[in-house]
Amino acid sequence: MLFLFGFGKLIYISVLLLNAIAVLSEDRFLARIGMGRSAMAQENVGFGGPRQDPESVKSRLVNLISSIRMVTRVPLIAANVLIIVYEILLG
Repeated sequence: MLFLFGFGKLIYISVLLLNAIAVLSEDRFLARIGMGRSAMAQENVGFGGPRQDPESVKSRLVNLISSIRMVTRVPLIAANVLIIVYEILLG
């Protein structure tokens, strides 16, 4: 399948997907659908209340999104700059 798209298109797709995850706002979007860190903390009230399992898919997805946002911030800036310069110079 890789030979159908080419290596450049695969890089574009991966950078676009990482950009989409990186720009998700916890306050505006993720908290609204119950996937922000503050929403996860409120669900884990403890004594007598509902508890969110730390091994659930939802909590793992929240941790994955926050990890991607934290780790790929600087490399995404560099990748975006390189892609913009490449597109300007070679079109």
